Amino acid sequence: MTPTPQQEPRQEPGRVHGRRFSARRFSALFPRRFSAFSPRRFSPRRFSPRSADRRYGSRLLAAVLAFAVTAVPTAVLLVLIEAGWEPLRALDAGAAARLNASVRHHPLLLEAARTLTDGPWDPVTLRLLVAAVVGWLVLRRAWRLALWAGLTELAAGLTGLLVKVAVGRVRPRLPDPVAQAPGYSFPSGHAMTAMASCAILLLVLLPMVPRRARPAAWTAAAVTVLGTGLTRIALGVHWVSDVLGGWLLGLALVASTAWAFDTWRRESGLRVPALPEGLEPELATGRDESPAAAPARAADGAPGGPVRR
Repeated sequence: MTPTPQQEPRQEPGRVHGRRFSARRFSALFPRRFSAFSPRRFSPRRFSPRSADRRYGSRLLAAVLAFAVTAVPTAVLLVLIEAGWEPLRALDAGAAARLNASVRHHPLLLEAARTLTDGPWDPVTLRLLVAAVVGWLVLRRAWRLALWAGLTELAAGLTGLLVKVAVGRVRPRLPDPVAQAPGYSFPSGHAMTAMASCAILLLVLLPMVPRRARPAAWTAAAVTVLGTGLTRIALGVHWVSDVLGGWLLGLALVASTAWAFDTWRRESGLRVPALPEGLEPELATGRDESPAAAPARAADGAPGGPVRR
């Protein structure tokens, strides 16, 4: 009678020589050579929402500081180019003379330009509007978005003042001035504040605006930005290059801080929305924007769980 061969015991996955294998046991046997397999390296605490919040604050401040460092040399370079490039100098002088003459000979246009630049398009008015939106965000407990909007608006004002002092450009001196403004000329504070404030308001409030009304919101922002620049040139208190510099600096500042906000969302496991959706699409639905609430909603089967890119 031939002996039947004995079947070898079936090896379970994850077991080595009858003992269950684990990364903790493996790293304990070889602490130095295989320390990369330690479970501590892959602990979820390293990527927790709380740590992402701390990184968001540091990234936001880093973005503002990096922009502040690079803005002054950029402004000085723009002024040097303006001073040495004859076509831009001719554009500055020609546009200032023509626009100023157009409002000087039309009292209604002059009064409209003064009313708009001292009223709804004044930097104080726009900053108060952004401050009201920040207060509304705080009431909705949208802490990070409120921090982003407030810090970006504050940085825009401080950056404009620093660049003005660093460049020290004299304002236009026209034969028949219709308005006077104190301080230096480059960049235009009205133009920079209009660009930064309108961009902040759009990125915050777009989720609350119906899709059919969003083109109107973009149009209103564009009219405010362009109209602010044109009125400052027409009143003879800024050159064309002053207005262009204000627009560029305001847009660059908002873009740098918005990048920090998107980076925080990505690190927190939240979807980074497209530009037409604003920075925080959760405002439209009233759901909690906190990253800690996203896994709970996904576990309950509710829409709005984290979507990673």
